[in-house]
Amino acid sequence: MPETYAYKVRDRRGELISGELVADNQALVLNRLREMGYIPVSVEQKKAGMSRELTIGKGFKLKDLAVFSRQFATMISSGLSLLRALAILEQQTKAKPLARTIGAVRLDVEQGSSLSQALQKHPKAFNRLFVAMVKAGEAGGVLDSVLLRLADQIEREVSLRQKIKSAMTYPIVVLAFVLLILAAMLLFIVPQFETIYSDLGGQLPLPTRMLLGVSKAFRTYWYIVLAVIIIGTIVFNRWKKTEKGRHQWDTIKLKVPVFGPLFHKTALSRFSRTLAALLRSGVPILQSLDIVSETVNNAMIADAIDDVKNSVQQGESIARPLLNHKVFPPMLVQMLAVGEETGAVDSMLEKVADFYDDEVTATVDALTSLIEPIMIAIIGGMVGAAVVALYMPMFNIINLIQ
Repeated sequence: MPETYAYKVRDRRGELISGELVADNQALVLNRLREMGYIPVSVEQKKAGMSRELTIGKGFKLKDLAVFSRQFATMISSGLSLLRALAILEQQTKAKPLARTIGAVRLDVEQGSSLSQALQKHPKAFNRLFVAMVKAGEAGGVLDSVLLRLADQIEREVSLRQKIKSAMTYPIVVLAFVLLILAAMLLFIVPQFETIYSDLGGQLPLPTRMLLGVSKAFRTYWYIVLAVIIIGTIVFNRWKKTEKGRHQWDTIKLKVPVFGPLFHKTALSRFSRTLAALLRSGVPILQSLDIVSETVNNAMIADAIDDVKNSVQQGESIARPLLNHKVFPPMLVQMLAVGEETGAVDSMLEKVADFYDDEVTATVDALTSLIEPIMIAIIGGMVGAAVVALYMPMFNIINLIQ
């Protein structure tokens, strides 16, 4: 019965490499390691319960995957064997979950699986886009070029996400700061004024009474407010994960003021660049559309892509069905049509993706400059309204004292 053996070897440069092999006995493992060009240092049978984790867990980052792809491509183009490249990457990858996954992929390749088959077993680390492009690279004998293209694709995706994150972080932080200030006022400052006003007697202005009422309710029922926030967050997240909820939420995101155009341009850029990368790597058009539908991260655009896929199956072009979906601008559709006419769909799509990347950058810059004065005005308005409500009775304090 085959067993798993843990080994330590030295390569031709003298570097120490460790890993695992499955074989019937220790002698077969030693022979296999020598055939791979290694000098065995130690080979020991692994004990039960020490099997390697197959799927990547939390802590996996797109940036790590981009570095892995680029280093892998460099090693393959330099003439290193697939197994040796994977062994080196397993050792030098700093992200432990990804390193474990690379080790599991290497074991599968050692046992006769193709690289794409081995990657397919780890969907948390390598999505369908990654696997399909690697499979096309294996079939065409251009694995190193495909891996470099994947690295470029992932790095652009990381850059795109960072731009969105930078646009969203500032208003979220400021909003949280405002809420913190208001909560502190309601809990600590307003009660002090409430004591003063109760001693003075008289009829308080309506804004002051409303603020005191909110403060009292907040101090008395704070646990209910907290419970509502937590339950609301859980319900919202579960709703977003449903098919109907995801579609409705993606529709709302595209229509929301200020940020809607940013989300729209980001989705169009992702669609164009992903489809271009798949087609340029040699992935069939129907499979490419299927993968793009999964990775575009917007239900409205995914529905449009599914419609295009059905039309292409019936012999139609890619561009014509897109005219039926308002989510795709005329410029994108026309450039795609020109690409089909000239036989350069992938090049046209990359130009479209570059255009929308520039648009995203310009939109983020504009939002950053626009949001700052808006948020300052909101902070001043909310805090100022609370302060005015507190001090309004002071204007009539003489009458209250009498």
